Amino acid sequence: MIGRSGNPTLRDDTFERPEIYHGMEVMTINGTVNKAFITLIILIGSAFSTWMLYFDGYNVLPMAIGGALVGFVLALITSFKPKAAPVLVPLYAIAEGMFIGAISAQFEMRTGGITLQAVLLTMGVFLALLFAYKTRLIKATENFKLGVFAATGGIALVYIISIVLSFFGIRMPYLHESSWIGIGISLVIVIVAALNLVLDFDFIENGAEQGAPKYMEWYGAFGLMVTLVWLYLEMLRLLAKLSSRD
Repeated sequence: MIGRSGNPTLRDDTFERPEIYHGMEVMTINGTVNKAFITLIILIGSAFSTWMLYFDGYNVLPMAIGGALVGFVLALITSFKPKAAPVLVPLYAIAEGMFIGAISAQFEMRTGGITLQAVLLTMGVFLALLFAYKTRLIKATENFKLGVFAATGGIALVYIISIVLSFFGIRMPYLHESSWIGIGISLVIVIVAALNLVLDFDFIENGAEQGAPKYMEWYGAFGLMVTLVWLYLEMLRLLAKLSSRD
């Protein structure tokens, strides 16, 4: 099973039929890194614009909701139509940036400096895991992939149940609380989100080795951004819980 990833946007069947790509330009690791950098710049630009609007007194809640919904739809389409990634991924970065910018500004208003801490921690985790993967301190074995995949699915299920319960005014215990149990849960989620980066690195490396088509560079960059956004948001939540105990 080539390219198994706990990230739902990076599916197992993506590279199953390399013969259909014969004669096309192929995916490279450097090309994917460049696309990921471009996507990140677009996302940061969109997030910063929304951030500035928030602190200028504008109501950015509609932008946050709209960005989240549009980003979710674009992510679904991209997941099932990788060929559209060169067009959809930059649009996804804009939409997700609006959501990230609004959420980050609200966290920053409550706790000054928290967003910078979350950004630095996210980048630190990213670089540490990239180093660990390149030096093979961490290997993306099948058991490792299955474990991370199962943990990611479990977390997704918990979040879905939490959202459904919230419609009935029921709050899932511990998940959003600042108790030590709540902090422990957030820490576990951060670890699982971080480990998804290893699967993303493995997916991109396999794509380059299998000679996937050039547009898959955008698809690989997209999957990496999905994980980084998730990791950043969980870092924000964890730091917010810790700061509330001070």
